[in-house]
Amino acid sequence: MNWWRTMSERRVLVFNHFAAPPGQPGGTRHSELFSRLDGWQYLVVASRRNVLTGDWQADADGFRMVRVSRHSSNGGRRVRGWLEFGVRATLVGLVAKKPRVVYGSSPHLVAAVAAWVVAVLRGARFVLEVRDLWPKVLLDMGVLSESSLVFRCLTSVEGFLYRRADAVVVMAEGSRNELMRRGVEPSRIHYIPNGSDPEDFVREESREALRSRWGFDRFTFVYAGAHGPANGLDLLLDAALDVADLDLDIVLIGGGVERDRLVKRASDEGIRNVTFLDPVPKSEVSSILVAADAGVHVLADVELFRSAVSPNKVFDYFAAGLPVLTNSPGLVGDLVTTTGAGVSVEPGGLADGLREMVLRPSPSAGRAGQDWIAKHQSRSAMARRLDDLLQSVTGTP
Repeated sequence: MNWWRTMSERRVLVFNHFAAPPGQPGGTRHSELFSRLDGWQYLVVASRRNVLTGDWQADADGFRMVRVSRHSSNGGRRVRGWLEFGVRATLVGLVAKKPRVVYGSSPHLVAAVAAWVVAVLRGARFVLEVRDLWPKVLLDMGVLSESSLVFRCLTSVEGFLYRRADAVVVMAEGSRNELMRRGVEPSRIHYIPNGSDPEDFVREESREALRSRWGFDRFTFVYAGAHGPANGLDLLLDAALDVADLDLDIVLIGGGVERDRLVKRASDEGIRNVTFLDPVPKSEVSSILVAADAGVHVLADVELFRSAVSPNKVFDYFAAGLPVLTNSPGLVGDLVTTTGAGVSVEPGGLADGLREMVLRPSPSAGRAGQDWIAKHQSRSAMARRLDDLLQSVTGTP
């Protein structure tokens, strides 16, 4: 009888404003991790409006969507959307089946605060996931100043959440170090980075058929991800202009607040070797990656990004067997070079990297990345870490 009661209580409520269910464009980290858990039931509370496309997302297995206003820039409407999500996610959490754990994922902090409130009111454990060191990233990007009231308020909320969390999940070792500097006990910090699985990139169609389907007839680089200020995609357009003499194409897939401006810039400046594709489901992204020749990882030149990022696109490139070009020195650049999976350049050095990969291709680079991700950072391995964490905070075997 006790065993059955324990099993019925193994429920996790996940708050992630930006999560996307399987079959939709966007972040699928939580559905990929929690769906691999054995014996746990999960419910992800997310925005009904897809963050990449702006389209409505229907409720799906393991997902409950809440209404959030649309925004097209980093302004007041975006903050309003955060607050709407926090209030509506809290209401869902208060009427959902009683959870054993409430798991709040940042950014933004409003989602994490809502998770803490529900955890307290429902008598559940509270786990905080730090996907970005927020608001520190806003400081490093120059969006906020250290003396500003907004920054100081956000930092106070961040510290409050660290103190109240039964466990804190980080996705990069640099984040672990920053949290310990902030006074979080090492025993409460759990490292569960993003991951990917090579088997998800096995396609029935031949690579030649996929290249024909997507119109790839030159050496093709693919960038698959968000088009926002942090992604620094102007650096990629600058590089595309510099290598106009080479026989290559750069394909950008995704959406975000900067996308329309980037598309206009490419058109106005006649950047003919760059193509923008609308966001597509993860299953279609895999077909594009298999058809491509290399993957590009781009970030703005921000000091924090050198030590505190866990870029899912890089791991997907690895799993797809693509050589990788990154302009993010530090954590990501070291990973790409030490595994032999590609080329790392300085933030403004993408043109040199594009030239090197086209003129001196490395046939073994794609296989090296694929071997590394399978051995060290598959989603199944990360789900096992998550299972260990949930068991430790709840005391369930």
